[in-house]
Amino acid sequence: MDAATVRSLTTPAARRLLAELAGLPPSELVGAPGLARASRLRRSHDARLVAAATTLVALRQRATAKLGADAPHLLLDRTGLEQATRFTVASHRAARLAHSDAATVVDLGCGIGADMVAMARAGLRVTGVDRDPARVAMARANLAALALPGQVLVADALDVDLSAYDAVFVDPARRGGAGRSFDPAAWSPPWTFVQSLLTAEPARHVVVKTAPGLPHAMVPPRVEAEWVSDGGDLVEAALWGPPLATARRRATVLPDGTTLTDVDDPGPLPAGPLLEHLYEPDDAVTRAGLVTAVATLVGGRLVDEHLAYVTSDRLVATPLARAYRVVEVLPYRERALRAALRARDVGTLTIKKRGVDVVPEQLRRRLGLSGSVVATLVLTRVEGRGTALLVEPLD
Repeated sequence: MDAATVRSLTTPAARRLLAELAGLPPSELVGAPGLARASRLRRSHDARLVAAATTLVALRQRATAKLGADAPHLLLDRTGLEQATRFTVASHRAARLAHSDAATVVDLGCGIGADMVAMARAGLRVTGVDRDPARVAMARANLAALALPGQVLVADALDVDLSAYDAVFVDPARRGGAGRSFDPAAWSPPWTFVQSLLTAEPARHVVVKTAPGLPHAMVPPRVEAEWVSDGGDLVEAALWGPPLATARRRATVLPDGTTLTDVDDPGPLPAGPLLEHLYEPDDAVTRAGLVTAVATLVGGRLVDEHLAYVTSDRLVATPLARAYRVVEVLPYRERALRAALRARDVGTLTIKKRGVDVVPEQLRRRLGLSGSVVATLVLTRVEGRGTALLVEPLD
């Protein structure tokens, strides 16, 4: 979508067309029904506008899960939606930034403006910058549609005078013409620029959104790395510059907002025999290297010093880990395991695994279960030995 198309979608005629299409189910926008409807609409509307509006309405319907109640009001394209931050995550980050002493913030590479929306709602005065005129047009329209203040400029992030702002937010684009790039040097802006922001002297108020797979070794000294999950999905690692950092490693679980840091971590813990309950730490906890902090929280220990499973005699409700009651230890060898599961009339089986060479989907097919019982099986190592655990998930 180019800037001219974006502008065409903000006209009164386009808004009426979008309102008409918005009431249709997704099935009416694609295939034969979609083609027939588009043909009728082209009798009274420009063909390019009909195509753009139909695509936009379909994207808005898809965007609701990610962007919440704002989705029906936003201008976006497919790439912009993919790169946009979930509204829950953007709101969490904006609230934390707003609690600092920063009042003005520049968003370098603002895209469709999802993070700008969250920061403006948190009370920050926001300026967005993007090299793509179409994205700038979308971000401007989105702020206006939501009645939020802020300005958006066409510019290269490397050319912006940052001294005019209290804080800098940057989300380096990790997707180019050849698809997603895992090479930090190919990001835009490049990692060298991002690193210079985080390590500047005097220290700046800087927040960087990065991929959750960011290696710990890439986090500069005095910078906090916050791994964030939302609804069970590990979605990002946010880097907080020294004035904003309160720890070195943090795990945050949304939408609850529970957080854990390396300050809570006792360090290495010994592994021990299996106890009554098994805990599976959230992926944000695991990526942040805070599994032992969860073990301390639940009064437990590791089942294996190299694996992210914790066992305890206590049942502790926490969003930081999923709890299971250990029902029974079953045979680990496949033939004996199949016999044990069939003897218990298991038919529907959820298989979880860590630290063992098993493909759950393939194992499930080989087991050939057909009973009436729904069960959960954990395949892992306990004190270095392969172990099969029949467990009961606990809310």
